[in-house]
Amino acid sequence: MRIERLVVMVSGGGTNFQAILDACADGRIGARVAGVVASKPGVYALTRADNVGVPSVVISPKEFENQQAHDEAVIKAIEGFGGQAVVLAGYMSILGPSLVSRFPIVNIHPSLIPSFCGKGYYGKRVHVAVLEYGAKVSGATVHFVDEGTDTGPIIMQKCVDVLDGDTPDTLAARILEVEHEILIKSVALLCAGRLELLGRRVRINPES
Repeated sequence: MRIERLVVMVSGGGTNFQAILDACADGRIGARVAGVVASKPGVYALTRADNVGVPSVVISPKEFENQQAHDEAVIKAIEGFGGQAVVLAGYMSILGPSLVSRFPIVNIHPSLIPSFCGKGYYGKRVHVAVLEYGAKVSGATVHFVDEGTDTGPIIMQKCVDVLDGDTPDTLAARILEVEHEILIKSVALLCAGRLELLGRRVRINPES
């Protein structure tokens, strides 16, 4: 199924969100961002949305009594935007089963899953852990979201060498470039209807 309307969920500055906006604008992604859902007010990703006239809404998990109530509010917002698929671009809150099962949802994670992922591994914490462990490579992973944390089927990965003088910030900066690259490619394939899920494996089908 081809997808024409994306909803992006954000929690921070939105550099991956900007990469998606740019790719939609220049045709690398054959869809448009129909709306943005933020987990908290005041984040710069909301300014990015305003700058290009993309409607947005803030839905804070802490304002709901339980996960189900939060997810119902998010589903209503996505449907209100006419969204057909969801991209998590630095979104830091948990999604429950009703939401995960309602839409195809893609996430970007700053490591090579299944390493340095799961509960507690997010943002700079990932890169600190990679360096403390002494890993020689890290990278980024785009995956479908399921009911676990960073456990969904992998769409695309790319390695980044860990250099001797790396700090969490320098490693994060190089991995961020890779995040932009594979997130755009993965979302483009999703929107073109070229991703096929076979158990835990994701097959990329040729252009029809």
